[in-house]
Amino acid sequence: MQKSIEGSKLNPDLSNWDKEDPAHWSSKRAWLTLTVSTYSMIIAFCVWFLVSAIAPKLNEIGFDLTAAQLYWLTALPGLSGGLLRLVYMVLPPIIGTRRLVGYSSLLFIIPMIGWFFAVQDANTPYWWLLVLSFLCGVGGGSFSGYMPSTGYFFPKAKSGTALGIQAGVGNFGMSIIQLVGPWLMGFGLLGLGTFSPQRTSSGDAVFVYNAAIVFVPWALIAAVLAFTLLKDVPVTANIRQQLDIFSNPNTWYMTAMYVMTFGLFSGFAAQFGLLIKNIYGDASQFSGMEGLPMGVTYAFLGPLIASAVRIVWGPLCDRFGGAVWTFISIVGMTVSLFACTLFLRPDSPDEFTGFLWSMIAMFFFAGIGNAGTFKQMPMIMPARQAGGAIGFTAAIAAFGPFFVGIALTAMTPYTWYLICVAYGILCAVVCWFRYARPGAPYPG
Repeated sequence: MQKSIEGSKLNPDLSNWDKEDPAHWSSKRAWLTLTVSTYSMIIAFCVWFLVSAIAPKLNEIGFDLTAAQLYWLTALPGLSGGLLRLVYMVLPPIIGTRRLVGYSSLLFIIPMIGWFFAVQDANTPYWWLLVLSFLCGVGGGSFSGYMPSTGYFFPKAKSGTALGIQAGVGNFGMSIIQLVGPWLMGFGLLGLGTFSPQRTSSGDAVFVYNAAIVFVPWALIAAVLAFTLLKDVPVTANIRQQLDIFSNPNTWYMTAMYVMTFGLFSGFAAQFGLLIKNIYGDASQFSGMEGLPMGVTYAFLGPLIASAVRIVWGPLCDRFGGAVWTFISIVGMTVSLFACTLFLRPDSPDEFTGFLWSMIAMFFFAGIGNAGTFKQMPMIMPARQAGGAIGFTAAIAAFGPFFVGIALTAMTPYTWYLICVAYGILCAVVCWFRYARPGAPYPG
């Protein structure tokens, strides 16, 4: 039976595949697909958050950008990522897993090469930087294609673990680029010293373009792996057939939950470095804060913590259900965000510690909720709708970096955090009565 499932080497389709029937399901094939697509997703999230690693360095190398302009640069990948997720969500049954992952991996290269050249000239116009930021959204957009596609390969009993691993490990890309980006910018790399280094205001040489170019070979490898190792599950559906997810109320409720858990997580993760820089760092407007922590030093923490927690909580969601963990997550995030408000108008540098730990707690609870929501959807929705619902909720939540960035240009951080607290309370009430309480209509 295994031979009939796998098909021939010349046929990219899997015949007789039924993930709920052990006789027509291949664990080896499922985990191979998860491994290759997750590797590609790591590169995708590196691209999506590339600007958040580069932006704090731009003014140091001769650009003259305001705080609002920098927020816009880091916000635009969220806008394009959300828009592209609306496209990606319908692609898995149309083009298949193999081409979806392969072509996407090649698309990731375009914005990386664009940024590689753009940062080498401080006279690069701002509008072109905005275009390059927008193009980085392809990294975030791919998520809404990869996750439903992976869902085709795993039975419901293993869906929480599989999707938790893919989303969690993939999200590490956000942390990787923010962690290694500053390090890569510190020295000549891979023979790139032939390109002129940039100079900071103090005359130090930096290589900002390293962060943009170093992942290009890895994206090429991802494309090769996809085209040579992946196959397609024979699932087909046109766009009109997939739109029936909007008639299911759970699509909208789960979207609200995921905006809370992933939308705010990704938004604050993208802006974390600039938030620290503007509140406690060298761009602070508060007296006595000059020269305090560099935001880029801490920016990697949010994605790292949330991604790790998402992986760990996948099996727990399979065991106890996703709804209760989603509720715990939303309550924890709400309390943590309220705690942050106590440190957004600092009188002393010592308050930075409280702000940092409050944000770390928020990222921790966000990771729990990201695992919980993705366990819920395959359980409370029909099998044919679950993939589309996952793609749509992920698409809307991907606007998080955009809306958080825009909000921080339109209002004070204190006001924005209070709005997030109010939204968290609303989501907690909905989650409890519809999904998490004993006897809830959709326990998930």
